[in-house]
Amino acid sequence: MSQDPVLYELDEGIARLTLNNPRQRNVLSTLTLELLDRYLAQAGGDPEARVIVVRSTGPVFSSGHDLNELVGHDRESYSGVFADCTRVMELIRLLPKPVIAQVQGLATAAGCQLVATCDLAVASETAAFATPGVQIGLFCTTPGVAVGRAVMPKKAMEMLLTGTPIPAAEALEFGLINRVVPSEKLEDEVMGLARRIASASSVTLAIGKPAFYRQMDLDRPAAYEMAQKVMVDNLMEEDAHEGITAFLEKREPRWKN
Repeated sequence: MSQDPVLYELDEGIARLTLNNPRQRNVLSTLTLELLDRYLAQAGGDPEARVIVVRSTGPVFSSGHDLNELVGHDRESYSGVFADCTRVMELIRLLPKPVIAQVQGLATAAGCQLVATCDLAVASETAAFATPGVQIGLFCTTPGVAVGRAVMPKKAMEMLLTGTPIPAAEALEFGLINRVVPSEKLEDEVMGLARRIASASSVTLAIGKPAFYRQMDLDRPAAYEMAQKVMVDNLMEEDAHEGITAFLEKREPRWKN
């Protein structure tokens, strides 16, 4: 297997980005973030890639930032680290394609942020999640942006204030992840979910995902106003006509995209 800290492969319309540095607990180093940025953009621009899965090798999903990059440097260097991480997280959110986190183990700090940022997350029963920066004198403020939007605010604050890991079942209860499955079924569960999503019209997904996040930032009347316009735009697409017609004719749709 390649020694690169991130691997990229595309098969059956599913782009898989694999964090591949288990000896360092799949840290989100500057190089790792650079490769994630590159491969996410590559998948986002490839019409063959319909869904993106982020996963990792080894027992730890990701332990977050490389702490060696967060000590003994200057303010500009630290700003660069967090800017790189934010760029990757925002790229995931803004991509017109769904991104699924496949979490087999511990996800901490920016690793937990990565899980919270992905559109969907499936975890094994052995996975756990934490924002433990407070324990080393560095509050997980940037991970808190994503975590605080994925789970109940009081639960997010408990995670941030204590740094105590929560098990997968608790992460499911509070909305950080979508599903918990036995470790041996994790790969099959994620790929099954990815294939179901990939069977939809890519143009429809590209319309729907960004619209969902935009309306979440609006008050209810403004959200409905925006959503109505998006649905009209969606209806003007050829795939919408094909999908509705296929349903009425009781046949499988033949997507253009």
